[in-house]
Order: sequence, then structure tokens, then C-alpha cells
Amino acid sequence: MASPLAKNIVIVGGGTAGWMSAAALAHLLPDECAVTLVESQQIGTVGVGEATIPHIRYFNQLLGISERDFMQTTGATYKLAIEFTGWGDSASRYMHPFSAFGADLGGVGFHHHFLSARANGAKFSLDDFSLSAQLAQGNRFAPPPDEAGLGYGYAYHLDATAYASFLRRYAEARRVERYEGKVDRVKTSADDGRVQALILESEEVIDGDLFIDCSGFRSLLLGQTLGVPFESWRHWLPCDRAVAQASDPLTPLPSYTRSSATASGWQWCIPLQHRTGNGQVYCSESLSDDEACAQLQGALNSVPVSDPNFIRFEAGCRSRSWEKNCIAIGLSSGFLEPLESTSIYLIQMAIVKLLEFFPCTDENLSREAFNRWMSMEYRRVRDFLILHYHLNRRDDSDFWRYCATMDIPISLQEKIELFRESAVVQSYDQGLFAEPSWLAVYLGQGLLPSSWDSRAASVPAAQVSRTLQGLASQLQKMAESAPEHAEVIARGGLKREPPATMDLYGGARD
Repeated sequence: MASPLAKNIVIVGGGTAGWMSAAALAHLLPDECAVTLVESQQIGTVGVGEATIPHIRYFNQLLGISERDFMQTTGATYKLAIEFTGWGDSASRYMHPFSAFGADLGGVGFHHHFLSARANGAKFSLDDFSLSAQLAQGNRFAPPPDEAGLGYGYAYHLDATAYASFLRRYAEARRVERYEGKVDRVKTSADDGRVQALILESEEVIDGDLFIDCSGFRSLLLGQTLGVPFESWRHWLPCDRAVAQASDPLTPLPSYTRSSATASGWQWCIPLQHRTGNGQVYCSESLSDDEACAQLQGALNSVPVSDPNFIRFEAGCRSRSWEKNCIAIGLSSGFLEPLESTSIYLIQMAIVKLLEFFPCTDENLSREAFNRWMSMEYRRVRDFLILHYHLNRRDDSDFWRYCATMDIPISLQEKIELFRESAVVQSYDQGLFAEPSWLAVYLGQGLLPSSWDSRAASVPAAQVSRTLQGLASQLQKMAESAPEHAEVIARGGLKREPPATMDLYGGARD
């Protein structure tokens, strides 16, 4: 391997983004690279992103972290899906599981046969054909089976602050040096504007070759110092506030995250071992802080154990995540609300791509490749989040009527129109959400196509009905035989963690 151009790496900010970065770089970079992290205990972290998606398992396994140790330290529980209630109309309910639905039949995608059967009077729901959805609905958990077509991914609900502390211990054991203190000013080069050093309030100087900005919404280096502009997506994702409050643990213990639409936004419910994370995401033009807090507290399913915590944000991202010798990871690069639990995923992808493109011979090529990839990731997640809002069929507030009628990105409009006309899911070559995820939201929120693959008609209706009924019954029996989620957690989790991939649905690595 060629010698790296950056041998002295400085991370600004701790929290989840900072310590994930420090842990990964310390473990995976060549020995000649030194990693320093600067943080201040006086600066709080957002710390409410407690729901994850399956990619975090790959990250932990890459670092050699034991799942049982991780779960015990972070109070984690298992997560198989996200339940969406009230997102179509006020009575709708569907799962977005970490799995595919059914299997191809006669060379035709499963959902085309599903739509044909529904048109002929079948009463199935899409959730009937996902084992992970069936497990989640019963508050159960089991490791994915080896049987072809029945696999799935799983993730965690976790205490993000405890996870950052866990990774701090991991990183410091691998020679990451931590400095406590606030950054007073940033020294840049008069020649090319590159960041040269951080100067702390104590006047201590921290020099570096490569700087990683994990300073949160402040974007101290990328935004404030280097002036990389912020591209707002508020006109598509109008929610700009959240109030979070923890409560006692839930009984029974869900193995899924709940997202419940309200008149001016939505609420989350995230079950941990030692508490439940609750929050209300809302648009400040439609709801006051006091009203949002009252709505959240009125919906709590257990006794509050913390005071409300208010958070202000704006959906969007920086036009570039890597500028000169500074790379922004986490909130300093961009923010997308936690509707699909993608915050930690976007941190992880930035770290993975930094490692992949780590400058060894030509920093410019690395920077351009990194920026293209992260821009694609943010925009594709953005479109998937907009989809939830735009497909709503609620009529109980100006907020939802605006979301249903607003102009949306062409990239999303084309996907919706294609599915509406032909039931075809336009696929990405790269990017997080593939066909099963789009199907879950399309059909879960009531977007029924006007036609589907004509080849589905070549399979006799009776055969399709038998196949669907047999599969639904099989999955139901498998789910009912699985242990309760709380029982698995009480045993300390799985005895043996299955190998993880970078696939959302438990398949081969992308």
C-alpha cells in the first residue's frame, strides 16, 4: 500500500460521529497514521438517534466488537422493522421490514402476483409475506433462518450516548489521543486556505494534516471556517423541530421502531432495555413548542423519566462534504430527519468511503470521488423520506395537504409515475433503499398501480392463490414459534451473532 498523504488526523467533536470515526480510523488505518480527537464536555450532543438499520452490525463486526458486549453496554434491543401508523390515511398501518417480500414466481416479481391476487379478491397484506414483519408484529425475535428466500436483516435500538462512550474506550485503547477543550479559533493557510491547526481556549495548538469535522449542526470547520454552503431541503421536508423525552421501558418489548403520523408531523417510539425513547417531529409554522410537547406527553405509553429536550434543525446538506483537507461527517455535513433511522448509517458510509478513498497519491481524486458518493447517498435518502410525506392521504391539516400537493424532485416523481403506471420499481445501481423498501411505502400508503406485469396472468390464479396462502401460513407459524423479544434480551441476546453484510435486507454485500 502506498504511504498515506495524511498522517496526522484531527477529529473535531465527539458524540456518535466523532467516536465512530476515531474507532474505525484507529483500527483500520496504517500504523503511521495518528488520530487525535478534540471535544468539550461543555458542548452537548443531540443524542436522540437511537434507532439504526442493519448496516451498523457490519460496522461493529468490522471493528471486532462483540454483539453481546455492545448490547449490554448500550442497553440495546433488536430491531426488525419500522411500523408506520397514520401515514396513508389516519387509520393506515404497515411495516417497513428489513426483508424482501415473497419470491419470484414463474420468472415474475412477487409483488406483481400479489397485486393480481388482490385484484381477484384476495385479502392479503404485503406484511403477510415478510418473516421479519410477522416477528415484529408479535413482539418476537429470532436470528434469520438459513432457508432460501426467508432471510432478513436486523438492527438495534441503542443508547447513542452510551455507544459513543463505548467507542471512546475502544479508540483510546488503540492510541487515539483525546483533548478536552473548546476550539477558540481555527488557523488556516494564507496560501490555499487549508486548515492548519485548531487553537483551543487554553491556547493549546492542535496541528493536523487532515481534519474531520464532527462538530454537529455548527459545522465549525466545513461550514463556518471553509464556507461550504448549505443546501436547504426544507421546501420538501418542512419539519424543523423535534421534542424528545424518555420514559420507562415498554411491556411487551417491541422488536420494531414505531412512527406515528400526527396532525403536523410524526412521533417516534424507540424501545431500549432501560428506557423508551420518544419524540415529536413537527413543523414550527404549524405547531408551537408547547403544543408539540403536550402532544408527545399525551401519547406516552409509559412514565416519563426525563425532561423534554427541544431540538431545532433544517433538512439539507452541504454542497460538498470534503473541502480542501477537511471532511465533514454526521450533522456537520447534513441532516435528514430520523424517519427511516438513517443518521448513523450516513455517518458509517462517510467513514467507509473515507477509508476507501483515503488519499495516498492524489488527494483531488479522492475528494471528488467522496463528494460524489456522499451527495448521492444524501439525495437518495432524501427522496425516500419525501415519498412518505407526499403519498399521504390525510386531510386533517394544512401541513399534510401541502405535503400531498407540493412539487417534488424529478428523480422522485419519475419513480412514482413509473410504479403508478406499471408496478415497476425503478432501481438504483447504488444507494440504500432497494425494491422491498419502495414497495413497503408505495403499497402501505395506498399507491395502487393501474397495471402490472402481464406475464403474471400466465400463472393460473388457483396456483397463485395456493402459493400465497402457503407462504403466508408458513411465515405465520415460524413467527409464532419464535421466542418473545424480551425473552431473548433477558438471556443477553443471541449466543452467536450471524455474519453481517452491507445489505439492508440481510443478503449479499452491495
